[in-house]
Amino acid sequence: MPRFFADCPLHLDQCLELPSDTARHVQVLRMQPGDELTLFNGLGGSYTAQVLQMGRQSVEVRVTQHDAQERESNCQTHIVIGMPANERMDWLVEKATELGVAHITPVMTQHTVLRLSGERGLKRQQHWQGIAQASCAQSGRNRIPLIDAPQPLSDWLKALPDAPDNTRVLLSLHPSARTWRGIWGQHTPDKLTLLSGPEGGLSPEEEAQARDRGFQAVQVGARVLRSETAPLTVLAQLL
Repeated sequence: MPRFFADCPLHLDQCLELPSDTARHVQVLRMQPGDELTLFNGLGGSYTAQVLQMGRQSVEVRVTQHDAQERESNCQTHIVIGMPANERMDWLVEKATELGVAHITPVMTQHTVLRLSGERGLKRQQHWQGIAQASCAQSGRNRIPLIDAPQPLSDWLKALPDAPDNTRVLLSLHPSARTWRGIWGQHTPDKLTLLSGPEGGLSPEEEAQARDRGFQAVQVGARVLRSETAPLTVLAQLL
């Protein structure tokens, strides 16, 4: 059954006109009155709906069933990532959403190639949020991860509140970094903040600042992974 994100309230026995973006996707599939589709709005669960009317620019449906099933990870993970260049950030957002990330914060570091701020940063944030919505529709997730606007890493670290031990990790190539599984063994926390650098990694000063804010340096293996691959490796293990 086709599945679509609908940015609107949803409830049983409701008749509604779909938001314009959702309606366009339904029209592309040339659905007809009587056809069924799945809707979700990111607030939990999904809804079966039946097409009532296909207009030139509108689609009317009736909500017939609610499925409360969730498909979220047991560990609520927040990735703070030094933005990779080109399309790699788009790819990371898509795949991290599939793997269950709850929150992504793009940051600018000393080695970051991509620099975004102001209106450009907000437009890219909206673009990434759209990628996350599409990835949820494809993967069956009913809750959409939050994507922040890009910001300097130093500012983000300064604003970070205190937190319990073992909930913040920093992906690092430093010789003192512990193995990923060496921190918790087979047990992982309910919440985790994962800081990962861009191409070239974080500078020694940035790593030191992160450690001062409670981050533990860890490594995920013997090989050097690309900036967009390393955090996805952690998410996959958390599944």
